[in-house]
Amino acid sequence: MENESDVVADSSDSDGYLSEDISCEDETDSEPGKFLEGASSDLNGICDRCTSELMAQNRKIQEDLAVQKKKLERLKRKDPSFSKFLERYKEDIEALQNGDVSSEEDETSDRGRDSVTEDNQGKSTGKVLTISAISSWCRLVKEEQKKAAFVCVLNAYRAACRYGAESIGLRFQNAETFCSLVMSVLSEADNIFRGLLGLSSSSYKKEAILKLKDTPQWVNVKPLMKSYLRSTLSLLDQVTDSDVLAFALTRFKVSLPFFAAFPYLLQRLIKTTVHLWATGGGMLASASFSIVRDVASLFTTDCFDNCLAKAFVAYLAQSRATEIVNNKHLQFLRNSLVDLCSLDAQKSLPKATASVRQLSKILHWALRSKKKEALKRICSWEYANCINLWVGFIAANIQDYDLQPLFFTMVQLINGVVGLFPGPRYFPLRLNCIQWLNDLSNSTGVFIPIASFVLDVLEYKIVREGGKPGPALSFQSVVKLPKNCLKSQMFQDECIKSAIEQLSSHFLQWSYHISFPELATVPLIRLKKFYETKTKESLHRAIKHLIEQVEKNVDFVKRKRDEVAFSPNDHQSVEAFLQFEKSSLSSPFIQYYRSVLEKAALRVSHKNEKISLSRLEKSKRKREQPVENAANGGLINGSGHKDLDAVNGTKKRVKRRALEA
Repeated sequence: MENESDVVADSSDSDGYLSEDISCEDETDSEPGKFLEGASSDLNGICDRCTSELMAQNRKIQEDLAVQKKKLERLKRKDPSFSKFLERYKEDIEALQNGDVSSEEDETSDRGRDSVTEDNQGKSTGKVLTISAISSWCRLVKEEQKKAAFVCVLNAYRAACRYGAESIGLRFQNAETFCSLVMSVLSEADNIFRGLLGLSSSSYKKEAILKLKDTPQWVNVKPLMKSYLRSTLSLLDQVTDSDVLAFALTRFKVSLPFFAAFPYLLQRLIKTTVHLWATGGGMLASASFSIVRDVASLFTTDCFDNCLAKAFVAYLAQSRATEIVNNKHLQFLRNSLVDLCSLDAQKSLPKATASVRQLSKILHWALRSKKKEALKRICSWEYANCINLWVGFIAANIQDYDLQPLFFTMVQLINGVVGLFPGPRYFPLRLNCIQWLNDLSNSTGVFIPIASFVLDVLEYKIVREGGKPGPALSFQSVVKLPKNCLKSQMFQDECIKSAIEQLSSHFLQWSYHISFPELATVPLIRLKKFYETKTKESLHRAIKHLIEQVEKNVDFVKRKRDEVAFSPNDHQSVEAFLQFEKSSLSSPFIQYYRSVLEKAALRVSHKNEKISLSRLEKSKRKREQPVENAANGGLINGSGHKDLDAVNGTKKRVKRRALEA
């Protein structure tokens, strides 16, 4: 997607340095010492300006060489015969590059220029930026629109954004100076650029930026703007503090229209923000996604495709784990990606269809071959989260777009996954599948029979009542349980409570439908049979409460059904049945389902705390175990290091026993 001309243009000023006018220091103050320590006389200032001009000339030559080198590389790739020609005369080319055939005058002038450059670099490394210099420059830029002062600010900002990453020509007096510079530029740069270009808030759009590309104003402002954008991208790559990154992204967001003139920098922005969105958290992830979303909606179709592709790959990369540690962040990534796809559902539909088709191929391969590799690919968070993503996409857009083919394909796919893994170790994956089917049914209004899937989980019994408690389990963080969990009472309790939640959600959707009594008949029979086998008080009470609420709703629908005069063939009247009661959201079953959700949220929160504590204790034991083992063997002294006397004594005992043997 990268335009070659943009790549060349970007590489031609890869360091982002802006040549400073001689008038810069004259406009700021007649005494340069107020801004840079170490420059105490006018003579030194003149020398610095002369050497600065020579450095600019040298830099321009190097930039031209970089452009020519890139063109040469492209020509070598396109024309193999030219590549052979270069290889044939390789020695001559190397001689030219090494300067072996240069004249004595050229060598003399090069040595003089190099010495001047080295001297200037030595001086520049001694220059220290002070807080007064930054404040004065910023004041001149804001109040008097001094372009020369703005150049100085941007060069200092460039040095700050690359601080520690490469050698720079400026140093900062203290951390306060560094922070003041970065905060000032991020806060005011966008307003300054708009003032230089004569753009108002209403006309600040990418189309207005593209129209200005052929104007004299743009020629003067372009290098300044490009330096600012490049430096800020470097800052986003260098900084690790999430609060600083979030602030930089929030301020950088207002400058997005400027990227219309720099397609290559726009690709860098997408790559950086997608990475921060996927790996960050809290405000950082939100600020990063806000930029990704705006870029996808503001710019071309290629940008939308690029954002979607990179975000999808990053989402799956975060899913490649045997156990999800931060399920909340992964759910945020999923919802964000659904939002991104929904910006243009028509463009996203082919990508969703291709992805679901690939998932179906893997499922068919597993059903046909039963190979371990295929089963492992399906029973993974990468596969599960991919299904979860497209279920969310369908649920969010099926009312506005024709997604029926994708919907039915997804239902078949999920049913196939449920049938492929009937064992108890895969109950977390099965319950996720039931949740996805519930979501699809709720969003489309299409009945999907899931009661039998839920009741199979509910009725499964592998341990007698009163078994060992076992470790804390979270079905939301795993897709496959370890074998040692199956005989614990905790596993049995989690299965029953999760099944009640999913069955309640299924009944809630159809609680006002005219056929609810028939829908609930078989599940009620199986629930009552299961209720008779339970002796644990808490589970006994939860199942009984569910049965009572379903029976009350059955009686309610039957009474209302007896009062109507239309026949079952009158589909319009059937659809309108109890719609007024449904809109009031005050029925007993809705109140019951709310209590179920509240208890589930408390249970998940309490369980996550237990799991976090157990992980912390386990990691602590692992750190202490090697020291304890070695100390028990007499090989660790009091400071935690090996006792050399004990080690030597052990070696002597081993040798003596070997000789005796």
